This record gives sequence, C-alpha cells and structure tokens, in this order.
Amino acid sequence: MSNTLGEIEIQILWNRLLSVVEEQAQTLVRTAFSTAAREAGDISAGVFDMKGRMLAQAVTGTPGHINSMARSVVHFLDAFPAATLKDGDILITNDPWKGTGHLFDLTVVTPIFLDGRAVALFASTTHVVDIGGLGVSAEGRQIYHEGLYIPLMYLAREGQMNDDLLGMVRANVREPIQVVGDIYALIACNEKGGTRLVEMMREFKLRDLELLGEEIITRSRRAMADVIAKLPQGSWSASMTIDGFEAPVTLAATLTIAGDRVLVDYTGTSGLSRYAINCPICYTDAYTAFGVKAALAPWIPNNTGTLDAVIVTAPENTIVNAPHPAAVYARSVIGHMLPDVVYGCLDQAMPDTVPAEGTSSLWNLSLLAGHGLTGSEGSAVRAFNVTTFHSGGAGARPKQDGLSATPFPSGVRNVPVEITEAITPLVVWKKEFRRGSGGPGRQRGGLGQRMEIENRDAAAFGIQARFERGEYPARGRSGGAPGGLGRLSLEQGGPLKVKGLQVIPAGDRLIVEMPGGGGYGDPFTRDPTLVARDVRYGLIEPEQAEADYGVILTASGEPDAAATKRRRGEAG
Repeated sequence: MSNTLGEIEIQILWNRLLSVVEEQAQTLVRTAFSTAAREAGDISAGVFDMKGRMLAQAVTGTPGHINSMARSVVHFLDAFPAATLKDGDILITNDPWKGTGHLFDLTVVTPIFLDGRAVALFASTTHVVDIGGLGVSAEGRQIYHEGLYIPLMYLAREGQMNDDLLGMVRANVREPIQVVGDIYALIACNEKGGTRLVEMMREFKLRDLELLGEEIITRSRRAMADVIAKLPQGSWSASMTIDGFEAPVTLAATLTIAGDRVLVDYTGTSGLSRYAINCPICYTDAYTAFGVKAALAPWIPNNTGTLDAVIVTAPENTIVNAPHPAAVYARSVIGHMLPDVVYGCLDQAMPDTVPAEGTSSLWNLSLLAGHGLTGSEGSAVRAFNVTTFHSGGAGARPKQDGLSATPFPSGVRNVPVEITEAITPLVVWKKEFRRGSGGPGRQRGGLGQRMEIENRDAAAFGIQARFERGEYPARGRSGGAPGGLGRLSLEQGGPLKVKGLQVIPAGDRLIVEMPGGGGYGDPFTRDPTLVARDVRYGLIEPEQAEADYGVILTASGEPDAAATKRRRGEAG
C-alpha cells in the first residue's frame, strides 16, 4: 500500500477497527465468569499502536476503565519495551496506579504480530468478584489490606502460561474459579481482537498501523481543538461537599478553557481519607476527561488524541491524587462524583448546557455471608460473595427530565435480580422506582430505586456499604431542587450506615432506598400536565404536585388551571 491513505480508505478502515474492538469486548462479556462483566459490562477493551497510544475503544465498557486503561499501556511498554516482546507473550497487572485505580481490576495486554513483526497491542480490563484481603470493603487503611497486588508482569511467555501466578491467584481469592475464569476471558478477548485485526490488515494489505493510527489520533485531536477554540476562554471554579467516610469531603475544581485545551485543577480538594475511598490520579483523570468530553464533544471518537485535549492536575495527598500505599478500593465513590464538579464549572461558562447533579456514585450491593463476617459460626452456613450493580437517579437536563435508575457517569448495566437469586440464597422481594425521590424542577430529576432483600436460608447476611448521597443530596441547577437522600435500613429495625460492613439479622430484610437526581429550573414552571402525569404514573406523591410544583389537581387527576395559576402566583 502507498504511504498515504485516501479519505474513503480511512473511513472504511476506521469502521472496521471499531468492529474489531467491539468484537473484542463482546468476547470478554460472553466468556467471563463474573456478573460484573457478564451482566453489568464493567469492562474495557481497546487497540493500541506500538507507542502505547489508544486508537479505538469498544462501545461496551465504562469510562473509568476505558480512559485509565488508555494511559496504562504506556506503563507496560516502559517495563517491557516493544522490541523485547514476542509472539505469544501476554502481560498483566492490577497495580492501581498503573492500571485502573484499584486491585479488583485486572488489565491484560497482548502484543499482536503480523509476519513476525509486532504491529499492535490489545488491552482489556475487567472487575473481578474478589482479589482477597478485606474483600469488597471500603474499610481498609492501606493498599496491603485490600488483596493480592500483581505488579506489571508476564501472564504468558511465548504461549506458556505463568502457572505460578495463577496458583497465587487461586490461593488468595475467595472465588478462584470465577477469578481465574475471568483471566482467561481477558486472554481470549485480546486474542480475538488480534485475530480480527490481522485479517483486516491482510485484506487491506497493511504492513503496520502507523499511517492509520496517526490519522485517527491527529483528526481526533484536531476535532477537539476546533470545538474548544470556539468556547468562552477563561477560568471557572466550583465545589461540592459529599458524605465521605470519617468526615465530609470537599471536591473543588478550577476549569480553564485555554486555546485548544481544557485544564482541570483540583486544588482545594480534601486531603486523604483514612479509609479506602481515596482515588489515584489515573482514575481522577479518567472521569474528569469523560465529563469534559461528554459535555463538549460526545460525537468525537475517544482515543489518545481526544484525551490529550484535557489536562488534569491535583495536589498529591489529596483524595483525588492518592499515592501508594493509600487504601483505594472504593475509589469510584470519589471518581464518579467528578463530572458533577466539572459541570459546576462548565455551567458558569456555558449556561443551559450541562445537567444537574445526580446520584453519580453507584449503589452497588455487595452482599455476603460466611464465618467471621456476619456472626455466623460453623460450616453449615452457606457462604456467598456477590456484587450486584444498581443505581439511583441521574440529574435533570436543561430540556429533559433526568433518567431514573440510570448510572451516569459510569454507564454500567443493572444486574437482573434473577441472576443474583440464582447464584446466592438471597431473594429480592421488591425492586421499584422510589416515588418522589427525583428533585423537583422545570425538568424533574431522575428517580432512585427501592429494594427489599432477604436471605431465604433464614440466616444473617451482610452488606459492604460504600454509598454516597446519604447526607448531602444531589443539588439541582438553575433553581431546581435537590434529589432525595439515599437510605439503608432494616425492615424490623432502625437505619444503617451508608458505609462499612452492615449485618442484616436472620429473618430481617434489608431496605435499600437509592437517591434521586437534582431538578433543573424552577419547579413552578414545570408543565402542569407533566406534573399530573407523574402523579398518575406513581412517580411523585400526590401532595408533591401542590407543595413542590404548585399544581392543583382536580378529583379526576387533571390540572385545575385557574387554581394552579393562583397557587403559583401567576397573573390573571
């Protein structure tokens, strides 16, 4: 092939490359053992050039995994230079500072060869069900409490598996079949991506990806630069207080739009926590870049060229730039909040563009039972360890209501309750929208969920809680009201804390009430017919129609126009 690529060739090759990485991701989903990958899609997959630059990512996956993995491959190449890699080599790590932020994410990198020459790297990540240590707990004090730490190393050399490493994994985790199964799924998905890439390169007579890669990155970077250059230039600051663990946490940011780049600096953010809600800078970078791009240019492909347009800085020893050996298991508690902080800045620069605050951090239910964990003694108690993915409401948007029970910014899927019930002795008695939890506004915030869960073995079970919005709600924007606070409680007892290991006694039920998203705009300007619809559909309490929205309903449930005008104080 010539040393240039025509426009049609570039578009064909780009579309083909997207299909390659999506098949890579789907292979991981279809072969994974854990529900995090199979059901929730808590993964990432992508193809990189031999300089470690991400060229394309799969649609399937989360921003935290994808954007931090996009930077991690460079660390692999620093430790294992491209010239030293051989066909059949596979690399692995779960280093939180060189991977995707905590030990529960395994990242696997595979070099791909064409006619004896390395032409690309495929990388993939998945969240495993267990990695030892304290388990899925936010109560660790150092990284050493949190499980098996795998430095950058070979998982295979020239096709020979590192059985010593796999033996270490099996000896350290509570679910060895699932975890080792997921490692092989990571291997399989990279191999499938490599196979499809080689087929593509042979079909189009490509010796390498240098020309195509340069076009992809250059075009993406230029497209981002064009968008940013048209924005208001300057700096804007915002902050948000969230629950934290031992004390409330302040997340503060200054966003600067300068020329063709967006700079986000987290000076003013709280210092390190004693517990495992600290966030490595790689994860901070990942969700900050996602928040900026989602607001400014969601249509531009996500790759190294795009990510290079967003520069993230944070003082070390803050909760968003935690150094080794800080405990970081629940780093998503902080990371998922960062787009909301970024949007607090962007709302000043670009009014009527970004949504109100949402639940943001996931309300994943990490449920377990076993000796020493839930007060159960002996081997007769059925032990289990499962994380089932769920979420509260998203913030209202300038022209649309917030999405209910939708995980923004993470994008993971909810795990069906039938899956959880099939692999554990748990039963989910209720899973429904939490009426009235969406923040009032011209556009209403998204609703959270309400769930009731019990152990059908009539034994105690536990929840490793690591939730936010239990004390500080998602704030509304432009006059919108905050969303409802989240709560944990027992059906027969009192409230539970939203962080830490909580035990549900035998015969009792866990009640989970997830937060709602903030509203957007003055609630008294909401279309009365929409308020009446929300009451009819059971999305808000009838009394909220008048109290929060100033809408008076007739006996038939329709808005009383005259009474509503008087209640809202509108002129004649």
